[in-house]
Amino acid sequence: MSSMKQKVALVLGSGGARGVAHIGVIEALLKHNFEISSIAGSSMGAVIGGVYAAGKHEAYKEWVTNFDKIDVFKLLDFTFSTQGFVRGERVFNEMRKLLGDLLIEDMSIPFTAVASNIRTQQEVIFENGQLMQALRASCAIPTVITPAYINNEEIVDGGVLNPIPINRVKRNANDILVVVDVNANIPYTPKLPETAEDIAQKNQYNRLIAEFRIKLKTLWPAQKEHLPPVIKKLGFFDLLNRSIDSMQERMTSLQMEKYHPDIVVRVPRDCCGTFEFYRGKEIVEEGNLAFNKAYQQYQHALERG
Repeated sequence: MSSMKQKVALVLGSGGARGVAHIGVIEALLKHNFEISSIAGSSMGAVIGGVYAAGKHEAYKEWVTNFDKIDVFKLLDFTFSTQGFVRGERVFNEMRKLLGDLLIEDMSIPFTAVASNIRTQQEVIFENGQLMQALRASCAIPTVITPAYINNEEIVDGGVLNPIPINRVKRNANDILVVVDVNANIPYTPKLPETAEDIAQKNQYNRLIAEFRIKLKTLWPAQKEHLPPVIKKLGFFDLLNRSIDSMQERMTSLQMEKYHPDIVVRVPRDCCGTFEFYRGKEIVEEGNLAFNKAYQQYQHALERG
């Protein structure tokens, strides 16, 4: 039997905290003797892919999987800008301590991060330059995290134009294409019941969020609407998240139809919310489980020829 590892061109999609599942996918790939030869990512997919390509996977995992709810809240540097209510500088300053001022072209694995120029409606492709600048731009969720400003242009989340950038990953001879969709509209069953400590933390976190939402209403005052009593209005965050998820799901489907990946890893969109980074360990495990399921399907397809 050949000891050669199968090379993989890896594409990591956007999805907020669900993107932490990419860590589990990468670990499962390596466990099954694959070699990641190139990576492209959008939003959190860019973050996890960039961290791995930079050789900082273990240190980043240790950091991101040990948050509790209050840790996450403290990392969100709230602002009352009309362009977003989180500056994002606090969390990226912490990441800079981990990654330093690394250049993309100096990393051992070819890496591409995707962001969006909101004015020109064109993708912004980062294949060289400062890694931290690329990650900050790729994660600037519109109306949530303030845009990155590069050459006097407003750059926002890569998921706006290309949530799963299959067309941007570099291909090598004899590699296979592995795509990770963390926005999959598939059933999700919670694995563990909440403990009393979990509930207490959630209540404390919800109180902090409620206080912030009160302040947020000064920017987006409630509008009086006359709706039938059977209709329950979505809140600001739910409306935003559902809109983004629906948009990205459609674009992802079109990319899959066009490029026909060899392995498609699907992580349920309901496994966690956009900002639930305090569930890091659980989300990593979701990625691991999702890859193993996809890998079994891949093996069966090979056996059938």
